[in-house]
Amino acid sequence: MTSLSGRIEQTDPPQPAWESLPTMYDLPSDNPEEPGLPDEFHYLQPQLLSESFRLTDYTRDQIFTAGDLNLYYDVRHPLWYKRPDWFAVLGVPRLYQGQDMRLSYVIWQEGVCPSVIVELISPGTENEDLGKSTKEPESPPTEWEVYEQILRVPYYIVLNRYTDELRAFTLVSGEYEECTLSESRIWMPTLKIGIGLWQGDYRDITRQWLRWYDAEGNWILTQAERLAARLRSLGIDPNEV
Repeated sequence: MTSLSGRIEQTDPPQPAWESLPTMYDLPSDNPEEPGLPDEFHYLQPQLLSESFRLTDYTRDQIFTAGDLNLYYDVRHPLWYKRPDWFAVLGVPRLYQGQDMRLSYVIWQEGVCPSVIVELISPGTENEDLGKSTKEPESPPTEWEVYEQILRVPYYIVLNRYTDELRAFTLVSGEYEECTLSESRIWMPTLKIGIGLWQGDYRDITRQWLRWYDAEGNWILTQAERLAARLRSLGIDPNEV
């Protein structure tokens, strides 16, 4: 990789830009203290998770889902926050106080912690996401510590999109215990829903995506997919509408 400090050495003849100049993996974000870089996958994957998250015991207006939204977790340190790639909270109104979209999620105001959190591993965030990083004294706790010890999130899902490795952790006696996956799937009995890797097309991109499935093992359809299925049942090709 190319160093970002100093001048970029030139050769004769010059190397192609894609070989000699910094790539998307080298360039820092606006906030150099945040190692994770936003990318298109981090934009699309949370949308698919929200679109396919349907629970039998909760209506849509009783579920709040979000991606890349500040989650404030400690009233003693009100500026400390984490920003999960995706999370779901049950039993709270979809809109803040039933009226407005949230700018953030503040635990001491909402009074309900997330039931499931998903982190999408980036090259610079793996240690933090998996509880392997160290921190300085008096510094904020790591993501793992917040999810496990403070918020006590029952289900914690981690996906490495570069290797398509899926790992799942459940809270057992106050500590995260890694789950054994079956065909890259994990069932969450208290939520009555499962999550797994699905090979398919989403937003015209074919790859493995994280997706929710129901008690029968069927992938839960998004609203657009349900509409397309309905049109097909009526003899209408949704691609021609």
